[in-house]
Amino acid sequence: MDNISPKFVPVLDKEFRPAALENRYFLNAVKATGKAVPIAIGIERSDGLISRYSTHIFDESLEMAEANLKYVERLVKSLLWIWGGWKIIMGGPSYLGEYIREIYSPCGKREFDAGFMGQIYEKQFTVEITDYEKVPEAKENTKSIGRHQNGCRIGLDAGGSGLKVSAVINGNAVHSEKILWRPKVNSNPDYHYNEILKALKSASTRMPWVDAVGVSSAGIFINNRIMISSLFLEVPGELFEKKVRNMFIDIQEKLGSIPLEVANDGDVTALAGAMQLKDTRILGISMGTSEAGGYIDSNGNITGWLNELAFVPIDFNTEAIVDEWSGDYGCGVKYLSQDSVIKLASNAGIVFEENMTPADKFRAVQDLLSDGDQRGNDIFESIGVYLGYAIAHYADFYDIKHVLVLGGVTSENGGNIILNTARTVLDVEFPELASAISLHLPDESNRGMGQSITAASLPDIL
Repeated sequence: MDNISPKFVPVLDKEFRPAALENRYFLNAVKATGKAVPIAIGIERSDGLISRYSTHIFDESLEMAEANLKYVERLVKSLLWIWGGWKIIMGGPSYLGEYIREIYSPCGKREFDAGFMGQIYEKQFTVEITDYEKVPEAKENTKSIGRHQNGCRIGLDAGGSGLKVSAVINGNAVHSEKILWRPKVNSNPDYHYNEILKALKSASTRMPWVDAVGVSSAGIFINNRIMISSLFLEVPGELFEKKVRNMFIDIQEKLGSIPLEVANDGDVTALAGAMQLKDTRILGISMGTSEAGGYIDSNGNITGWLNELAFVPIDFNTEAIVDEWSGDYGCGVKYLSQDSVIKLASNAGIVFEENMTPADKFRAVQDLLSDGDQRGNDIFESIGVYLGYAIAHYADFYDIKHVLVLGGVTSENGGNIILNTARTVLDVEFPELASAISLHLPDESNRGMGQSITAASLPDIL
């Protein structure tokens, strides 16, 4: 199972092993035996909703159990972070289910994932083992989001290094600004509250009045409550419950209880694509301090899936860089984000000054690119290779017609290099996908600010 040779290798990451190729190679090898065994994976989330995925593995008689376990482990990890849920239902040979149950148990390799999902869905994380035929059919529930443009609105995009805020009147941005902040290193939630409120009040001075506020933010939100978010990494658990969980509800009251709606930044990215392209089946990928994903289905709705692409593995090299939060290797956050730029800069031999923030380091790489330094070009070209293979991987789980890519990493000429390289990867390595999927960047003014402008459309003004 080690004979896979990508046609494109990131110049600064020679050991990259694309998940899309590894999975295709595995499934082709299974098919060639004539003894494929069907398996099904169901994942249950809130309100009894279930997503289901069917595939095939090697027959046990072929002594390929190790290959089966590796394939299924990475597949379950991907499905869990794409769909979200508190229960995995494994349908197939019992040893697969037992392995998944073991690694998602306390002290197991995926303890973080299980704990994270249990916290979000407020249930004990569970792995159920059953027969293939007994895995329930999918039960989905989609809903419309945003697209409201009437009135005077504020849109806020709360990222890991900047608060991007826009004043929008009847769909037209009359003012946008980026305010630097450092949420991930601040343990006092009053800092977060005050910075967000200050940004909103600043935007309010650009309009005669404010009818509504829409917020795009990293994290998971239910009824405007913050279930979990990387912006509050350093906030202790007790303070999180006391001051963070209802922070946006408190801010809404402070602003006079005007309509306010919070959405995951990935969903807002996809919504931006739907509004810009006037189409559906859109995967939005935001490449900022982390990687965010969102999806608009064929009916123009969001699915209710988690779409946390930051934790979906796209590199199957077991020696790949490990994400500090989840403790897993090869996850998207280290390939399609500001973290990736910094990682590749190190590989390129770029030495940063000791006290530079991640945002400063990213800016320094952009300056190198602008100055014609080949190392800058190599960094963004390597990210383009990552993106091309990642899109092919995501296409195994989403029905994609368009991919809209935005966020700070795509600003200036870096974004063009990334997208052009990704298109080349798809054209050569996955021609069937290249003919079916269009890749898009918003115009330069919207690459960094597009999410805040789109976020303004989230609330409905009654």
